[in-house]
Amino acid sequence: MLVMRKTICGLALFSLFSLAALAQKKEGGGSRDVGGGKIPSRGPAPAKAQPAARAQAPSAPAKGFADKAGHPEAPHVHTNGKWIGHDSGPSDPKYHLDKPFEHGRFTGGIGKGHVFRIEGGGPSRFWFGGFYFSVAPADLGFCADWLWGSDQVVIYDDPDHVGWYLAYNVRLGTYCHVMYLGNN
Repeated sequence: MLVMRKTICGLALFSLFSLAALAQKKEGGGSRDVGGGKIPSRGPAPAKAQPAARAQAPSAPAKGFADKAGHPEAPHVHTNGKWIGHDSGPSDPKYHLDKPFEHGRFTGGIGKGHVFRIEGGGPSRFWFGGFYFSVAPADLGFCADWLWGSDQVVIYDDPDHVGWYLAYNVRLGTYCHVMYLGNN
């Protein structure tokens, strides 16, 4: 009887851990080569410049970001460090700012060694550690599944769009252009 009881308890624990592992995979973005806690060692390389007329063409087809099955339909980073979707170049009008860095520059730490937990807010204004940011209007659709009170982000310099940073979501493997609003 004791052996049977131990076997049943063991199977129950195994089932419980299996369910937890499946839930984590689903929550992490659904693909083993995007997100899931992997942090890029560096930000994206500067994009090759696109002609201004091409970047502004309203009839240009919408480009998808899901480059493989199971990848998000948002700008994302592969676990090998390849940044997907950061290729419009410095002439992209969606990221033009008349007053770049008008609230100063972010001094909390850039890159892989600096992981921050979002403490609250939403896309128009979120914060961590007393630093405030806002998602670029053009990127609002790419952060709908971010958790604004608990996701971890890493901030990278944007090599193409002056005045913007890139906020990488560690859980999902996606990123958005963000503007630093200061440390009020």
